[in-house]
Amino acid sequence: MSDAPDDPKIEPNLVAEPLSRAIGERYLTYALSTIMHRALPDARDGLKPVHRRILYAMRELRLSATGGFRKSAKISGDVMGNYHPHGDGAIYDAMARLAQDFNVRYPLVDGQGNFGNIDGDNPAASRYTEARLTAIAETLMEGLAENAVDFRPNYDGTLEEPVVMPAAFPNLLANGSSGIAVGMATNIPPHNLDELIQGCHAMLANPSLTDEELVRLIPGPDFPTGGVIVESREAILEAYRTGRGAFRTRAKWEVEDLGRGMWQIIVTQIPYQVQKSKLIEKLAELINLKKVPLLADVRDESAEDIRIVIEPRARNVDPEVLMGALFRNSDLEARFSMNMNVLIDGKVPKVCSLKEVLCAFLDHRRDVLRRRSEHRVEKIDARLEVLEGFILTFLNLDRVIDIIRYDDDPKRALMAEDWSKKHRRATSEKDYVSPEAGEGELTEVQAEAILNMRLRSLRRLEELELLRERDALMKERADLADLLESERRQWTKIGSELEDIRKAFGKDTVLGRRRTAFAEAGVAEEVPYEAMIEREPITVICSAMGWIRAMKGHVDLAAEQKFKDGDGARFAFHAETTDKLLLVAENGRFFTLLGANLPGGRGMGEPVRLMVDLPNDTGIVDLMIFRPGEKLLVASSAGDGFVVASDEVLAQTRAGKQVMTLGAGVKTALCRRVAGDAVAVVGDNRKLLVFALSELPEMAKGKGVRLQKYKDGGLSDATTFTRAAGLSWKDPAGRTRTETDLAEWEGPRAGVGRMAPRGFPRDNRFT
Repeated sequence: MSDAPDDPKIEPNLVAEPLSRAIGERYLTYALSTIMHRALPDARDGLKPVHRRILYAMRELRLSATGGFRKSAKISGDVMGNYHPHGDGAIYDAMARLAQDFNVRYPLVDGQGNFGNIDGDNPAASRYTEARLTAIAETLMEGLAENAVDFRPNYDGTLEEPVVMPAAFPNLLANGSSGIAVGMATNIPPHNLDELIQGCHAMLANPSLTDEELVRLIPGPDFPTGGVIVESREAILEAYRTGRGAFRTRAKWEVEDLGRGMWQIIVTQIPYQVQKSKLIEKLAELINLKKVPLLADVRDESAEDIRIVIEPRARNVDPEVLMGALFRNSDLEARFSMNMNVLIDGKVPKVCSLKEVLCAFLDHRRDVLRRRSEHRVEKIDARLEVLEGFILTFLNLDRVIDIIRYDDDPKRALMAEDWSKKHRRATSEKDYVSPEAGEGELTEVQAEAILNMRLRSLRRLEELELLRERDALMKERADLADLLESERRQWTKIGSELEDIRKAFGKDTVLGRRRTAFAEAGVAEEVPYEAMIEREPITVICSAMGWIRAMKGHVDLAAEQKFKDGDGARFAFHAETTDKLLLVAENGRFFTLLGANLPGGRGMGEPVRLMVDLPNDTGIVDLMIFRPGEKLLVASSAGDGFVVASDEVLAQTRAGKQVMTLGAGVKTALCRRVAGDAVAVVGDNRKLLVFALSELPEMAKGKGVRLQKYKDGGLSDATTFTRAAGLSWKDPAGRTRTETDLAEWEGPRAGVGRMAPRGFPRDNRFT
């Protein structure tokens, strides 16, 4: 399409530009909007725009901590209509989170109704809940009416909203924050307010305070849900120094004695941001999958407080070992990743250290203090101007009354009168008026105030009150002037204000008491899974169709067992619950089962394919007990094989481990334990070959080498034996026959062999 201006196909309002530049500029605008106005908190007040607007709207609705509640729908509606033109659902969710004491360390909203719970349940609809501000939230907004911060127009220009809150305490660190922007994110844990104020005092006393000294006062996060931080002091210090790190937190637990040697574990606090319901589900899953054999049962007996009951499988279980296994396998231990990415002065995103964040807060408080002081000075000056007019009225009361009574324009007359030439009315009392009072002319403000004065104010007592008020204001103004001129006095005043917050919300209060403890994780040795299993005898039975079960005790293997219709016995042997079982599949993969995880002996068992990833069209070659240090002979139907160490075939996952490499149409034929110094191989053609075991290589996996050469058919069976003791097999009558003279069948590996001796089994099997 032509871009000529006279091209009729191009609309006159369209602008042509490269697609990459158009997309880049618009995406950059979106990214900046997300970073500045949505995802990252301000380092000064620790709030995102949506939270700041919620609190300001609630203040405008006069929802003080001592007042009544209002419907949450009304609050979210006002926020959306006046300040935050986004969905009311998102606004309500943000407000509800500020009321959740399991999410926010110092809740800023006092909720009435269902605001969700630690199980992960959502709050009720906004029409069913009510809310108001908390006392600590009101301290964030102290000074809004005193020009403490800048205001800006709202989204449609009809109202104004604060750019930042005055923030009487370091809310960013006290309550933490999290958010995902474009190309950056933030995740700040909550801290203890008492410790933060101690840190601020230390920085005021010593601006060059080191990170190590600061971390001694602020040792780590203080999560709303408590828990125990087990991160090392060095890691915590490094996290606070760089602004990035992680805190490993564990649940708080104790052993409850039930008497007679019985006990159970009670979990009273869980890690931050872990949903209790999902935690219980995970623990129940560990029981069902028998991943932690020491765990017998878990119950949730929580009411208002958390109480999770964990029952051991036996009384002789070590509680530390049990909890160590649960910490490794569940959310009873969680990591909180810290990334203190915040907006400095509301403009520049930066990953800050702990000291930098506190410096940003203290600098903000100094700016707020100066602005409030200047605003107060302006108010005092305005009041003093009025007071001087009132005092002048009392000095010249008769003249003022005459002007008001007889002059057509009393205001102009009062302002035109030269009051410096007038005298005070006669009085028998001592003159208490300062020399400068009653001199000069009245201002418009003074004249207006005199005209608006009520007659009852002309009492003698009122005159004394005016003088006292003037003197008090003059003294206050002098103090404020000294404060504005002295940086040292400003920091002293800020420290005094922080101390007032500390007394109201510090460690001596229920809200301010530290909840998260610290402990050393220790270097506890990981107990092997088998060591956690109670050792008991079992009888493993696996059918021809792959249904497996474990019967308690060592039952008679010859006893008749029940199987499904069309199914029958395949494998049966004695084992123990601590044994690992090797399952060899036709596709060359080895799978590992644990005796303790096998289904019980009642019924027909369960398909082994539910326990391992064994394809439905793949048969089972062998099932045996794993014995470390043993050697195994594996061979394919094509006659290839090798020796492999049993430790090499042990699989750690349900997907198993590929040991034999097989070609098209070839299957794994057998797996035998190696015992002896010779190998006997027999093919489908009934030809037997005997050769030395040393001719077979030992490999971890692969195709192997040729065991026997076949013209037709393939491998039928193979075994290992001691050459001096002879080769044994069972004849058709079931009698064991041993052949020691094997010279006729001996030969090099990969030979054809000779026909098996008379009496060799018709199925071509050695056993």
